[in-house]
Amino acid sequence: MAKTPATYDTYLAEHREFEKGLPTQRPEWLERTRERALSRFRELGFPTARRGNEAWKYTNVAPIANASFSYPLNGASQVEPADLTGIAPWDDTWINLVFVNGRYSQALSGGQAAPDGARVTSLGAAIAADGGVIEEHLAQHATFEHDGFTALNTAFIRDGALVHLPDGEPLQSPLHLIFVTTDSGQPAVTYPRTLVVAGAHSKVTVVETYVSLSATPNFTNAVTEIVVGDGAQVEHYRLLLESADAFHVGTSRVYQGRDSTFASTSFARGVAIGRHDLRVLLDAPGSSCLLRGLYVTSGTQHMDNYLNIDHAKPHTTSRLKYKGILDGASRAVFGGMVLVRPGAVKADAQQTDKNLILSDEAELDSKPGLEIYADDVQCGHGATAGSIAEDAMFYMRSRGLDSETATAYLIRGFASEITDAIDLEPVRACVEAAILGALPRIQAGRGS
Repeated sequence: MAKTPATYDTYLAEHREFEKGLPTQRPEWLERTRERALSRFRELGFPTARRGNEAWKYTNVAPIANASFSYPLNGASQVEPADLTGIAPWDDTWINLVFVNGRYSQALSGGQAAPDGARVTSLGAAIAADGGVIEEHLAQHATFEHDGFTALNTAFIRDGALVHLPDGEPLQSPLHLIFVTTDSGQPAVTYPRTLVVAGAHSKVTVVETYVSLSATPNFTNAVTEIVVGDGAQVEHYRLLLESADAFHVGTSRVYQGRDSTFASTSFARGVAIGRHDLRVLLDAPGSSCLLRGLYVTSGTQHMDNYLNIDHAKPHTTSRLKYKGILDGASRAVFGGMVLVRPGAVKADAQQTDKNLILSDEAELDSKPGLEIYADDVQCGHGATAGSIAEDAMFYMRSRGLDSETATAYLIRGFASEITDAIDLEPVRACVEAAILGALPRIQAGRGS
């Protein structure tokens, strides 16, 4: 793929400085992983060549590849708790872990303590104390052999979030992981890393939130790995609430065992370029996943959801429901692929992508797909895009509502299939407020 060597040299030079700041005593397996990942990034670079590259066909990452982002070696920054509660969902009854520029902040974290037996902690501290479960799973599900973004994140692994629930351990309080990017005075890159390992028959709700306190364009390169053990239940929320001129590439990998359940709700408010690459491996009979998503774009923002569900074993179930709201000259990409492998009989998979387009300039590329290599399965997919129905608008206006207020009500109604399914009230309230807040034209028309 095409490269911009000068830009990549910056990442390599910063990695040398990064290594100087690592602890003297560090696991050999992690050193080898970092070295292999950095070597692979040198070979791959960023996916700037889109011809023949179906995964990146509709998303141009040249603005990221051509820019120069510095790596903040010192994660400390002047962030107050009030800075977070105003822009992210917050509840003192949750277990809240805050990461500033990719580094754990004990001062900002708080809420409930994790119960005995559960490990909810800084990844860096866990590596130093005991890396057994980390070595088993870190970088094993989000592999970097074919992905330059994941390779670069892995090369810079130092800190992040670790959630480890032993077999049969339910975590009653929701767990909130907040990744904050601050203003360093120049464009900066951060590498958030999350590892969630839910043991057999455990249960956990995880909220993963990305926010920005910077007026400077920054680049977040995030990687999350989630392991759902046999009979375990994981509910996952992912909220992208960074600034409108931020760049964000997120990679999530989920592995599921027998009779496990994974439910995901993703919300993304438009950034300059946003991408979420989510892959779920249903690797044992009885495993099931439900992926819900909602995204809002305006101006010239670009949002790309690249979703893959792999039915590797028989008697597995998946549901995928995504919705997009596009305004201005923004662009959205939906790529949904369901793979049913040979022998995965009785697989049941359905996916839908629905989009509300509010302007003539907005553009959508939607490509749901199925690859089926087994008989006796039930699979289907569909995609729709349209504007606000004229009869619905006429009905609202005839009841005395102005155009902007009527549009706001109709947008809320369109999004309600996703928002109403959010069980955590602070998350639901945050998402509902962010939907209209991400549409400047609607806000201006309503006098907000």
